[in-house]
Amino acid sequence: MPMRTRALLAAAAILLPLTACSSSSSSDDENSGTADSHAAGFPYTVTNCGTKTTYEAPPKRAVTMNQHVTEILLELGLKDRIAGTAYLDDKVLPEYKKAYDSRPVLAKEYPSYEKLLAANPDFVYGGYASAFAAGDGRSREALAKSGIKSRLNIEGCAKKSVTMDDVYREVREAGATFGVRDRAQKWVRDARAHLAATAEKSAKGGKAPAVFVYDSGDKTAFTAGGRGIGNDIIERAGGRNIMADLDKPFGDASWETVVDRRPDVIVIYDYGASTVAQKKKRLLDDPALKDVPAIKNKRFAVLPLSDVVLGVRAPGAVRKLAEQLR
Repeated sequence: MPMRTRALLAAAAILLPLTACSSSSSSDDENSGTADSHAAGFPYTVTNCGTKTTYEAPPKRAVTMNQHVTEILLELGLKDRIAGTAYLDDKVLPEYKKAYDSRPVLAKEYPSYEKLLAANPDFVYGGYASAFAAGDGRSREALAKSGIKSRLNIEGCAKKSVTMDDVYREVREAGATFGVRDRAQKWVRDARAHLAATAEKSAKGGKAPAVFVYDSGDKTAFTAGGRGIGNDIIERAGGRNIMADLDKPFGDASWETVVDRRPDVIVIYDYGASTVAQKKKRLLDDPALKDVPAIKNKRFAVLPLSDVVLGVRAPGAVRKLAEQLR
């Protein structure tokens, strides 16, 4: 796994208080992507990852840092409110490509604070805690001093396991922030229906297959723990995450633990410089893993990394994984 991405994912496990939101109104501005200084539903107040913010009007110039939050705004039809983006893990979904390509990309990874300010944002949306790294000058406090409001995806500050309900909450709160509550609610309704249909198709008896996630790693295995949405995706798809007791979204596990827990299926996260074929070869060629059922049976599943973080892809990821676990 590239060190930059490993550091990024590890930073997502930084623990900050997670508190419920409160809104001053439930009405909406359902016009186009443009913001209205007198939009219905404002002022809107929300507490996100310990930061309480009041919005007098929807943001007009948002910068999205990390792919999954970029895709949330694109899904909500907010292309024209995005003043800049940064940091893809893999490819954006085909249905978002045209809209994404029309937006300025500020940096391949995170932009410097100066470059971020040059985009003249009134709102910065971070997917991982590392988006607001104080050491790089991009802390939420520093942004606030510059008059810029911010939001951190709630998986980046959760103190307990996140589930699909948190995905719904993330989309609803983003929708409320931008004055498009109806769009967010429609997405949630569609997502619930999608998951219900997947659950009906996947319903079957028998023991759930033991699943090990291989993100990356050599001396140790960087894997999905029990706190992230990836764990909920595995369970909803009919599997059992063998590393569910790892109390973080992502973390390291020893290969001895993997061998001892005998996974039936290995889910490979597809992203970065190492291809899926290279990751499979690393696992199949490791003599220590030769007696692991998933290795003996060459039973692998594959998901893009952006499917398994807290964003609009999560319901579809359940279906994709369920199909591979059957």
